[in-house]
Amino acid sequence: MAAESSNLRFGSTPGRWVIATAVLGSGIAFLDGSVVNTALPHIQRTFNASLAGQQWVVTGYLLTLGSLLVVGGSLGDLFGRRRMFVFGLIGFSLTSMLCGLAPTLGVLVGARVGQGVSAALLVPGSMAMLSAVFHPDDRAKAIGAWSGLSGVSTAIGPFLGGWLIDAVSWRWIFLINPPLAAVAVTIAQRFVPETRGDSVRRADAKLRELIDLPGAATLSVGLAGVVYALIEGPAQNWPWPSIVASILGIVSLALFIIIETRSDNPMVPLSLFRSKRFAGSNAATFVMWGAIGAVFFLLTIHLQNDLGYSALEAGASSLPVTVLMLLFAAKSGAFAQRIGPRLPMTIGPVVTGGAFALMSRIKPGFHYATGVFPAVAVFGCGLVITVAPLTSTVLAAVEDRRVGIGSAINNAVARVASLLAIAVLPAVSGIAVGGTDSLRTGFSRAMWICAGLAAAGGAICFLTIANDQPAEAVDRFGGLDGSDSERGTYTP
Repeated sequence: MAAESSNLRFGSTPGRWVIATAVLGSGIAFLDGSVVNTALPHIQRTFNASLAGQQWVVTGYLLTLGSLLVVGGSLGDLFGRRRMFVFGLIGFSLTSMLCGLAPTLGVLVGARVGQGVSAALLVPGSMAMLSAVFHPDDRAKAIGAWSGLSGVSTAIGPFLGGWLIDAVSWRWIFLINPPLAAVAVTIAQRFVPETRGDSVRRADAKLRELIDLPGAATLSVGLAGVVYALIEGPAQNWPWPSIVASILGIVSLALFIIIETRSDNPMVPLSLFRSKRFAGSNAATFVMWGAIGAVFFLLTIHLQNDLGYSALEAGASSLPVTVLMLLFAAKSGAFAQRIGPRLPMTIGPVVTGGAFALMSRIKPGFHYATGVFPAVAVFGCGLVITVAPLTSTVLAAVEDRRVGIGSAINNAVARVASLLAIAVLPAVSGIAVGGTDSLRTGFSRAMWICAGLAAAGGAICFLTIANDQPAEAVDRFGGLDGSDSERGTYTP
């Protein structure tokens, strides 16, 4: 029987079931996103794929996920967060099977695009469920536990995937998803209460009036055009299709901003960014998760292609991150709640940037203990300090009825940042021009760029996050015109 309370306590049995469901569901998506990087050299050999082809295996997923996350959050607020979470799990299972059975690289990329669509329902629903059902005093702890355990699934993915790749085949990193999703669906249906947002508007309006389809379309086309140009342009000396795609992408993104400004029900309510805390947190998310996405993409390829690691060894290299996140992420969230988010959100990205600077030293001939381990351990410390406070700060900046939108925007920012970084960074650091072989020289340059991006995230947090800044609705939504924001009657 589903839990009935909308104010669950962190240590209660119903609360533990909700956290377990959210972690298992989102963990499947996060694990899949990280484990694919470990499989890229094997996928390359199976399909004789270029570096651009490997980029598409990753960015095809991030493209639809980043474009549609906010739509997924809106659907959850309108029709039920648990319902959309379950739908996402089912869709993710089906597309994972298609990935595992893909006969060509094109089919694999297409199935990855489908995975992104399903994950756009799954990922925002997992975090929104936590914020909606837990008591306000326990939300930071619940989100900290979710962040830590989900982070563990992200970190353990390369290890588990490496074992499957070496022992069986890279295809099994996708085929393990359906049984895990079946367990998550069963638990969600039994133990997670259903929650919604704008119920009055949902009952009286049509779907097209509630979901910003023009905004979703222009954002998807814009990102697709820009990413296609950034991946294929440098690799092929900028042929005319890449130039046309870049123009189409830029125009579409400009139209997206115009549509969001004029829409009565925008996919991304720009009024949310009137909050300095919300805008700053998302800006920091963008630069830091862009760096993290590029590092995960390049590091596993570098370890296998240049340092001779097996898939299992490359995956196991991230185990320190797993251990640190498992032991300290939830405690970090609770500690940040006591002292305020500014200090950890400033220090964490700087520590992460230091880890990326250490990664620039990883070269052929380096031993794991002296070359890889120190950088990975510092990276884990940076994530422990940053992840839970950042997530809690973003959600604290939006009111309850908009928590799905708020979490979806933050997730979308992270995915789009990774998408653009993976598309841009190889070319900027000199990797794409020379192909995979040039990774030896371009890797160090790429890590220094990522270090700068992560440190910039810390600077942004220092300038925009204040411990004494109230997270009230009047500040969150800019209700300075006399509208009754606290009672939820103000419509941005």
